[in-house]
Amino acid sequence: MRILQPRNPWRGRDAGWCLRANRLGQWQGVRRFFAVISRLGDGVFWYVLMGALIAFDGLQGLAASAHLAATGVIALTLYKLLKRWTRRPRPFAADVRIRAWIAPLDEFSFPSGHTLHAVAFTLVALAHYPVLAPVLIPFAAAVGISRVVLGLHYPSDVLAATAIGSGLAGLSLWIVPGVSLFA
Repeated sequence: MRILQPRNPWRGRDAGWCLRANRLGQWQGVRRFFAVISRLGDGVFWYVLMGALIAFDGLQGLAASAHLAATGVIALTLYKLLKRWTRRPRPFAADVRIRAWIAPLDEFSFPSGHTLHAVAFTLVALAHYPVLAPVLIPFAAAVGISRVVLGLHYPSDVLAATAIGSGLAGLSLWIVPGVSLFA
């Protein structure tokens, strides 16, 4: 006996948007740009940022970097638990028309760890240094877009990671006294 699953129209749209975005990777310049952004989003950009904050702002930079690092550890733990729990296949593994333009760091798709970290780090960093907004906001957005274009995540993986990263950053800013995005 076959069990019928309810039809999910969102799943079809999600895959369709992923396929359309992934086709942008056929252009070498687009593919290279997003591969570099994705690689920087692996942690390199954030480690450099933390080092620069310490170098240019001493103890306040160290405090901000420690806040970023603590948020990052919690984000990593949360995202690994969610990936293990949801076990959603990556788009390229579920649809032969979608190509992985770079190798994934792990097996599963939901949520996008790169996006979760980019959003959480951006919000925490901006609470400490609002002047960095013109650099951090476009970079975080490019990280999220890169994951879909490169065939590694569905748009819903990126949107969920944005919400999770925002919530985590909000909680982190609520816990740490004297730091607020709205100060």
